[in-house]
Amino acid sequence: MEDCLPADFNSNPAPKHLLVIFKNFSPFRFSTEPSDTLAVRGAPTLLNCSVHSESPAKIEWKKDGSFLSLASDDRRQVLAEGSLLISSVVHSKHNKPDEGVYQCVATIDNLGTIISRSARVNVAGIPRYLSQPEAVSVRVGDSHMLNCEVNPDLVSFIRWEQNKEPVELDQRVFTLPSGALVISNATEADAGLYRCVIDNAGPTKTSEEAEIQILPESGEERTLEFLLEAQHVSKVVGESVLLPCVVTGYPTAYVTWMHKDQLIDKGRFEVLGGGSLRIFNLTEEDAGVYSCMADNTNGSIEAQTELTLKASPQFLKKPANIYAHEATDIIFECEVTGSPAPTIKWVKNGDAVIPSDYFKIIKEQNLQVLGLVKSDEGFYQCLAENDAGNVQAGAQLIILDQGGAGPTPSAPRDVVASLVSTRFIKLTWRLPAEPHGDDVTYSVYYSLEGNNRERIVNTSRPGEMQVTIQNLMPDTKYSFHVVAHNRNGPGESSVPLTVATQPEVQVPGPAPNLQAVVTSPSTVSLSWDMPLTGEIQSYKIYYMEKGMDSEQNLDVNTLSYTMTGLKKFTEYSFRVVAYNKHGPGVSTEDISVRTYSDVPSAPPQNMTVEVLNSKSIMVRWQPPPADAQNGEITGYKIRYRKGTKKSEPILKFFLHFSGLQRGTEYMLRVSAITVNGTGPATDWTTAETFESDLDETTVPDVPSSLHVRPLVNSIVVSWTPPENQDIVVRGYTIGYGIGSPHAQTIKVDYKQRYYTIENLNPSSHYVITLKAFNNVGEGIPVYESAITRPQSVPDPLPMLPPVGVQASVLSHDTIKVTWADNSLPKNQKITDARYYTVRWKTNIPANTKFKVANTTTLTHTVTGLKPNTLYEFSVMVTKGRRTSTWSMTAHGTTFETIPSSAPKDVTVVSKEGRPRTIIVNWQPPSEANGKITGYIIYYSTDVNAEVHDWVIEPVVGNRLTHQIQDLTLDTTYYFKIQARNSKGMGPMSDAVQFRTPKAESSDKMANDQGNCSLFSYSTNNCHVSGKADMSGTGDNHILVIVIIVSVGAFIIILVVVGAFLCTRRTTTQQKKKRAACKSANGSHKYKGNSKDLKPPDLWIHHERLELKPIDKSPEPNPVMTDTPIPRTSQDITPVDGSMDPMLQRRNSYRAVISAHPIHSLDNHHHHYHLGSLASPTCSYLHHQSSTRSIATPISHLDRAQSTESVRNTPSADMHPPSGQPSCTTDLSETDISYHSSVAEEEPAFSTPTAHVRPTHPLKSFAVPAIPAHPMYDSAALPSTPLLSQTGPHSVKTASIGTLGRTRTPMPVIVPSAPDVSESSRLHEDAGSVSTLVPIMFCITFSLYIMTLTT
Repeated sequence: MEDCLPADFNSNPAPKHLLVIFKNFSPFRFSTEPSDTLAVRGAPTLLNCSVHSESPAKIEWKKDGSFLSLASDDRRQVLAEGSLLISSVVHSKHNKPDEGVYQCVATIDNLGTIISRSARVNVAGIPRYLSQPEAVSVRVGDSHMLNCEVNPDLVSFIRWEQNKEPVELDQRVFTLPSGALVISNATEADAGLYRCVIDNAGPTKTSEEAEIQILPESGEERTLEFLLEAQHVSKVVGESVLLPCVVTGYPTAYVTWMHKDQLIDKGRFEVLGGGSLRIFNLTEEDAGVYSCMADNTNGSIEAQTELTLKASPQFLKKPANIYAHEATDIIFECEVTGSPAPTIKWVKNGDAVIPSDYFKIIKEQNLQVLGLVKSDEGFYQCLAENDAGNVQAGAQLIILDQGGAGPTPSAPRDVVASLVSTRFIKLTWRLPAEPHGDDVTYSVYYSLEGNNRERIVNTSRPGEMQVTIQNLMPDTKYSFHVVAHNRNGPGESSVPLTVATQPEVQVPGPAPNLQAVVTSPSTVSLSWDMPLTGEIQSYKIYYMEKGMDSEQNLDVNTLSYTMTGLKKFTEYSFRVVAYNKHGPGVSTEDISVRTYSDVPSAPPQNMTVEVLNSKSIMVRWQPPPADAQNGEITGYKIRYRKGTKKSEPILKFFLHFSGLQRGTEYMLRVSAITVNGTGPATDWTTAETFESDLDETTVPDVPSSLHVRPLVNSIVVSWTPPENQDIVVRGYTIGYGIGSPHAQTIKVDYKQRYYTIENLNPSSHYVITLKAFNNVGEGIPVYESAITRPQSVPDPLPMLPPVGVQASVLSHDTIKVTWADNSLPKNQKITDARYYTVRWKTNIPANTKFKVANTTTLTHTVTGLKPNTLYEFSVMVTKGRRTSTWSMTAHGTTFETIPSSAPKDVTVVSKEGRPRTIIVNWQPPSEANGKITGYIIYYSTDVNAEVHDWVIEPVVGNRLTHQIQDLTLDTTYYFKIQARNSKGMGPMSDAVQFRTPKAESSDKMANDQGNCSLFSYSTNNCHVSGKADMSGTGDNHILVIVIIVSVGAFIIILVVVGAFLCTRRTTTQQKKKRAACKSANGSHKYKGNSKDLKPPDLWIHHERLELKPIDKSPEPNPVMTDTPIPRTSQDITPVDGSMDPMLQRRNSYRAVISAHPIHSLDNHHHHYHLGSLASPTCSYLHHQSSTRSIATPISHLDRAQSTESVRNTPSADMHPPSGQPSCTTDLSETDISYHSSVAEEEPAFSTPTAHVRPTHPLKSFAVPAIPAHPMYDSAALPSTPLLSQTGPHSVKTASIGTLGRTRTPMPVIVPSAPDVSESSRLHEDAGSVSTLVPIMFCITFSLYIMTLTT
């Protein structure tokens, strides 16, 4: 049968205006399943199995996981209802074809397959007697045990005969679990021949006969001894067990049992033969050590045994049938309990489900199926198994087909990924060219690239042409295509779009200063500040009503929002999460507020009006419903009228009106009051006072009748009022006692007509008296007597245990337990003195004891529980001396709350070989109160600093260690750790102190010292590491040295001559270029005589350059760039106008830094540019000696740090300021860029940049230079944010900082070298040559002297 309904019944439905065709779920389950069986060799055995279904099912059987082929099997056959009959069990030492594990498999074509629970078939062995009963003499009153040891699997077939007649078993004569016969308190009738018989296991086999002779008691003392001590016993909950304890001796011993240091009382416990203990209906509390103590006047002995219990699996929640569409996700829930903990496995149509990317086991028991396909349809079963047994439960999955007729939309156009992050992708598209309708909705199908199993996300409303796909994996390629839907069904699919998510990057920190202000009974205004990390795109507000377990959320794009439509006088919690291009950031802590109260929105309930007499009326009511009170009820207002009149507000739930008129009709109504005003009133209720009052000038007459019904411990008294109804009766007085009615007195209301007198003695004669009374006094009594029933009369039936026990979780420490009582009427009204006992416990730790509480209602609220803890509850009812067994258990897990303790065992150690890197280790909080979702590491050099001044590092919740790099040497740091779960942040740990080492590792220092700057003017930077070996005197050595010196001198002369010629040619070309620049620019920035202007030497005077204050910059618009957060104690602080002038001046010295754009994510080469800046004026650099790029004189350490800064420093474009002319010279002639060797291999369009990592606040330096490519020769380009670049080689990038407090952008000054006159340049050139020639001469001369000396 097929139906047509809107598809709105799963988590990811098809578009709502479409109709879907679906079929009903088919009943298909096992009505009977096989159970474990002990079969007998050669005898038939039957494994039951039957199926309940609408269509006939094909029944097959599996043995040990393989299907049985029964077509040609004469010995095994499947009966009509599905049971498996083995007509003759075959079993031998080497051939056991029938022993094993069986399962019934039922299949319905085109529907699915289900399998039953498994059942084990064991075959009993050949009967063998391992020991025979022995003859013995037993004295009267003593105990004895006859052993009969057989195969363990045949114990259940044993019976005993006395004189070849079956032995009658009772509490005195009984068999033990081993098969032995115990005779206690022997009598002469016990004498005879006994034998052990094995029946129903093939041919009957009997043991040898043993004679028991009964001797009279001699009176001699015999030492107490155990004929049999109990051994370790293992049983299943719900079964019975017999713990043997057979004692012999004289005088006869008195046996007692103890469990958990307490004497065992009767009830479910029974002592057999004066010693052995039988326990019925075992519960988990019965497990433990039992002690059997026997003692008489001569001494005592003791034996112990341990009882362990197992519980077979039971379903707390079974899988439910599910309708779903293709490409959606579903979850089959399955919750099982048992001891030991059951193992769960899932099967689909009889085949095991193997976990994969699309079939996942979540929460250890539930099955999640992602991206449904048509082949996923069928029956899914949850199989639970432990040592005590196994169970199964199943559910059906139906994949729905969409219906419709008529033209469908064409493919959506221009599908693009408008936003790509690490874990989500936002898709947008345009309307199809042919939508064929107005209300067009869309479905986005996506899958991993190369995988055919798709998942689906639908738009939330018609016409929406964008969707965000969440929960993706970082750095992974996905394939997307979009399908439009109209009333006729799905249309054409768009062309697949392949998009790769970004690698995992940093997300925003928590929004600071979150505030919530209540503005009305239903509105709350929220505000917060922008997080200091990352560029924020939007915010998501999460809010939840107190006591609820699900959060709601909404998206905003501003720093404030007003929540409307909230419930009145209700407490809400709010938190905010910032989103940037990489996804959601760290959530703020929850903030709670309560909305204002308002007038009640509903009238009081259950208003009743009772006329007391001719002048008074009693009005009673109950408060309005809790969700309609809208605040604290401060009183009630009653309006009543014969004309119009209002009463004053009152706080009670009743009011007695007096002084009214006789025989008058009054109308009354009640309304509730809060501090905000009066709510709606009830409907008018009419009452009419009496015309005349009853007589109360005399006492009432005698009650017209009195009846008594005696029980064992109570007497039920019933009566009728006096016949004279004109006299007021205010109530009745009941007196009773043994032989006298004046021992006890009870007064009841005048409306009452019966009463039960409790706590009486059985078989006792009671006299009862009843008198009516009013304000004048008591009337004439009436007497009756009754004899209570004897105690021997048993109660008719034991109490039934409560049923339907449910545990409703209210908060992190409160659970409400409710139940029903089948022994009560249908309205569940309790009219007797029964009470209920609720017990609860948690299994963590395992030895936790039950806690109990008593109540007289059908509910109980348990408080003071631990957060995020599973508790089990059961209920017992008690009425008088009757009690029930404990009900079935209900389970509930308390909600999570924020961690109440900090992470523990925080340690900090230095990483071997890397003194600037430390490793922080810790352990989770001891009171996590939920699953830890993350940690935050705080560290600072000042332990007393404010929390917001500490640097923070986020860590995912499954990590217990973290590395922090680039710390300052020889500096004391302090570390704290804070844990977070889904409810918020816990407390911080105590600060842990750690001091970094004083120096770098020896290897690194050696490398640093070995570097020598090529252009250093200091002669102390380079040293000769050793002297030539002067010990050699051979002629060969002298000849070699002479040759080397001669060749060296010749090369030096050639270098000097070549340098001189090159310098003159370069000077002439520069002169021409400068003339061209001056004619283009008109005037120069610097005025006056050029002879007085000396350009700064960028190598010798670099300290003066970098210490230049910002406020004295010659540039009107200095270039500004962002800098990363330094992680050392020498952090560069931003300039703040509010700072102390002295401090501001000290902090205003800055390094020259620029950044470059990342042109392509596909470019795997890193750019290590050094100090190349565009000058806003026509200027050039001095000391240029070659047209090739020359490596800058930086040490090995500086190069390493510069390399690392490329990875950690934000990038930004650097362009000359607009409005100023720019001038360049020919690259091949004059422009020299100071680059590293790597920069030479960069593409022509790479912009020269500098990345300088400060190693000291006052010594951060990079050499400025002119841009090196003609593509920037045009006018200054406008400054554009990185995220708006749309060039073919650009992608969206963003600056990424830490989650701590970021620093404001650091100002950077770009100095400009002034023009230098031609004459001064010629002088400099000549000076350079004149200086170089003497130096070369000195070197040649020194080498020559050394040669002569050698």
